[in-house]
Amino acid sequence: MLTLPETVDVHAKAAAAKAKLSRTPARLIVSAMLAGMWIGVGDVLMWSAAGPLHVAGNPFEKLIAGSVFAAALTIVVFAGSELATSAMMILPLGALRGTISWLRGAGVLLGIFFSNMLGAFALAWVLIQTGVLAHGPAADFFQDYLAGKVEHTPSELFWRGVLCNVLVSVAIWAAARLKSEAAKAIIIFWGVLAFIASGFEHVVANMTTFAIGLMQGDVSWADFGTNMTFVGLGNLVGGAIVIGLAYAFVAGKAGRDDAPVEAAYDAPADAALVEAR
Repeated sequence: MLTLPETVDVHAKAAAAKAKLSRTPARLIVSAMLAGMWIGVGDVLMWSAAGPLHVAGNPFEKLIAGSVFAAALTIVVFAGSELATSAMMILPLGALRGTISWLRGAGVLLGIFFSNMLGAFALAWVLIQTGVLAHGPAADFFQDYLAGKVEHTPSELFWRGVLCNVLVSVAIWAAARLKSEAAKAIIIFWGVLAFIASGFEHVVANMTTFAIGLMQGDVSWADFGTNMTFVGLGNLVGGAIVIGLAYAFVAGKAGRDDAPVEAAYDAPADAALVEAR
């Protein structure tokens, strides 16, 4: 297992890799669109698997929903793609270590965010064409799930967003410390299960949810904008400050030049770690 300073260095190199990828915008856009799509796949898997439990009022609904949604982040990490919520932690660490500038980090994050959105909207259109959410328990769960998000106040959305990305980012942070692919998958599973079962808000997951709602006329663009703004800001605080900057402070000074930073690349904790090789 890597030390904390070594882990900061790993993520700082990953931030530099993201910045390098952004020099070829088409590659960054496609990579982030894939991440938006994979997270959306987690949404529909959750509605389909937990829908019957939701309709029946089964208390295990949230446990099943969180368990199956974990597939989304697992695919993002191991298949390799750019996700805004993990970038919210990684890019500030790069800026702190000086591998990228704060301005460059902000630009890359915005590029990833809106490219995630493109992927989510593309998947949403395809899902509507399939009819899998047209009727049945999955459709009922989706409608209630979307309605619940619209009912939240901006303050609730923000703080649910903070706690969501605390859990997602700590999973990515911890995975970078581990060398075993199985161990990485396990820590990702628990982080995702915790945020879904607790009812917290993930801005990229919400992109697919609201995209379907917009295309079906269930929600307004104002609803979508409110959710993206407050959940996105909450995710940023949770990832960048609560996890990223806090662990950088705990880690202290940068690792020695001979620290075995490359060990973390045995199985990437984020797609950009592959690029950093």
